[in-house]
Amino acid sequence: MKKPLLSIFLLLLLQTAHGAPQILVMGDSLSAAHGMEQNAGWVSLLQRRLEKEGYPHRIINASISGETSSGGLMRLARELDAHQPQIVIIELGGNDGLRGLPLQDLEMNLGAMITEIQDRNISALLIGMRLPPNYGPAYTRRFSEIYPALARRFGIPLAPFLLEGLENDFTFFQTDGIHPNVSAQPKMLDNVWPHLRELL
Repeated sequence: MKKPLLSIFLLLLLQTAHGAPQILVMGDSLSAAHGMEQNAGWVSLLQRRLEKEGYPHRIINASISGETSSGGLMRLARELDAHQPQIVIIELGGNDGLRGLPLQDLEMNLGAMITEIQDRNISALLIGMRLPPNYGPAYTRRFSEIYPALARRFGIPLAPFLLEGLENDFTFFQTDGIHPNVSAQPKMLDNVWPHLRELL
């Protein structure tokens, strides 16, 4: 048997032994399908796209509405131990910003999460966020700069903004004006997909 064929055969054996590769999503309400059926959220749509594109990966959605970066960091090791993912998608920080929490804590927490993931030889994808302008230009600018800075520092892909193309159109939002509605979810997936595909 030629060496490339042997490698493919061994890979198939490993996948059979350990089941399908897992993708863990650590997010907040934007990934937890807040205000809608779970199967309508972008994370569930991602599972269907993976299947359609022929990828064997299975999604584990560990997102919690209201989650902050500190909460995600506290939960991360337990989720990694439980699911042994190949890829972790981090979609956190929006609640830190909306609560006006210290931005150095946000950067430290997200950095610690990425470090924990990489120390286990797991790939990470970071999803960027932005804040409404009413939080002041200095705070909002510094907030948005954290995500590309972390992506460069750790050498990981970045989906620049989960709500890209939606933020100025309130027809894509629920009545609270904060949470995207069902019609926004496919676009949110499109904002993530090309960056995730780099890791598949």
